[in-house]
This record gives sequence, C-alpha cells and structure tokens, in this order.
Amino acid sequence: MKILTTILMSAAVAAFASGGFAAEEKETKDQAKTVTLEGTATCAKCDLGTADTCTTVLQVKEGDKTVDYYITGEPDKEFHKKICKKSKEAKATGTVSEKDGKKTLEVTSIEEKAKK
Repeated sequence: MKILTTILMSAAVAAFASGGFAAEEKETKDQAKTVTLEGTATCAKCDLGTADTCTTVLQVKEGDKTVDYYITGEPDKEFHKKICKKSKEAKATGTVSEKDGKKTLEVTSIEEKAKK
C-alpha cells in the first residue's frame, strides 16, 4: 500500500509540474503575438461595403499597401460607435490571426489616436 501511495503521489507531482510548464510556454507564445497597430479605423459595412454588419476595420499601411485588420473583442463594442459614420485615426493592441482569408485583431485595447 505504501508503494502504491508513493507511485500515485509521484505521478501527481509529475503531472502538476508538466502542466505548469505547458501553461508557462503557452503564455510566452501568446505574449509574443501581441501587437500594437496604428492606422485608420472605419466601418466595414457603412464605409467600405465589405461586410453585411457593422464591424470595425483598422486599415494599416504596411510598406506600399494597406492591410485591413477586422477588429474583434469586447473593447471594440463601445469604440465602434465613434467611427461607424466617420473614420478616425486609432491605435489598437491585441492578437493577430487570420480567418477566412481576412486578418483579424482580437483587441485588448483600442482608442482614438491623439491628434498632433
């Protein structure tokens, strides 16, 4: 019985330790993907005509071309009201991914850029 308890405790410690390392590695990967982008925030439906519903798009100049990032995330819900009918310069921080051939930015923060 003592041996069985020792084996089970060792297995539990090993599982806990490896789970901790996996979580730490995942956090590091996620943190590496967090970016801050600046560009023109506009509405995909009302301004660009590329969506059926109002969606914030951040248009970012990358070299010679403009890349559209479709914004998702809780902070955008209030922000979209500011740009739906009139685009504004904005700064957004979040995680970039690609879905259905479109770049998306899951924002943790988005705000109107201060005018110079």
